[in-house]
Amino acid sequence: MYQILTDSCCDLPYTLLEEIKVDFISMYVEVNGTEMADDLGRNFKIDEFYQKIKDGAMPTTSQVNVGRYVEFFRSYAEKNIPVLYICFSSGLSGSYQSAMQAVEILKEDLPEAEVLVVDSLAASGGEGLMVYEAAQKQQAGMSLQELYEWLEENKLTYHHWVTVDDLHHLQRGGRISKTSAAIGGLMNIKPIITVDVEGKLQNVEKIRGRKKALQLVADKISEATTDPANQTIFITTSADQVGAEEVKRHLEENIQPKEVRIFPLGTTISSHTGLGCIAVFTRGEKRN
Repeated sequence: MYQILTDSCCDLPYTLLEEIKVDFISMYVEVNGTEMADDLGRNFKIDEFYQKIKDGAMPTTSQVNVGRYVEFFRSYAEKNIPVLYICFSSGLSGSYQSAMQAVEILKEDLPEAEVLVVDSLAASGGEGLMVYEAAQKQQAGMSLQELYEWLEENKLTYHHWVTVDDLHHLQRGGRISKTSAAIGGLMNIKPIITVDVEGKLQNVEKIRGRKKALQLVADKISEATTDPANQTIFITTSADQVGAEEVKRHLEENIQPKEVRIFPLGTTISSHTGLGCIAVFTRGEKRN
């Protein structure tokens, strides 16, 4: 028996994580001077958060510190339950390094503690899809070590394709320049973003018009998916359900995946994307 753990950057609803028996640790978001745990909808209502952004709030986020990780892992180690923690990309946060430091500290007190940490090199539903499929493999009987090795071998097969509607939030996070954001806004430019082999965001294309951007994201996911009949695809969105449904319809018509599921983009990630982000996730060949 072992426990799969993750963090709130996986952007899966807490109800789904409960269903697949995965526990998570929360990132923290500060909005309008109040700090709240990103608890994937348990208490922190995502629609209210989106409304705050719509009203002009500029949320900030903080990663999980070493001390919180130690206590998170300790709660399992003291019960002799081995854990596998699937962590938010080291290319986007220092959380992975904090988790690794926490394991070292924990083992000073509890040398027998078994805590394996996977740097997902993924974000949002990419990390979520990895967690979801890991839970399925655990239920099918895969051992802790086998699953850890499988994830390390296959984590680059998870593909991310993203477009955002609000360039201001990308500019604030240093992803694009102030000039690019201003010109892009005037010209209705929508960036197309992916996650590279280092788990970092890469702007790969600029498309004029929202509809064309959504079409391109759907096309990229269609191209990336290698076994659609057996593949679940995740879509996350910050308050553009109509656009997400449009991408879903395109995927179902073109590649007939096993299923396409749409979730809200969580508070941590949407703090950096603003409203109108649509992100789509699948598995295929290793990204390069």
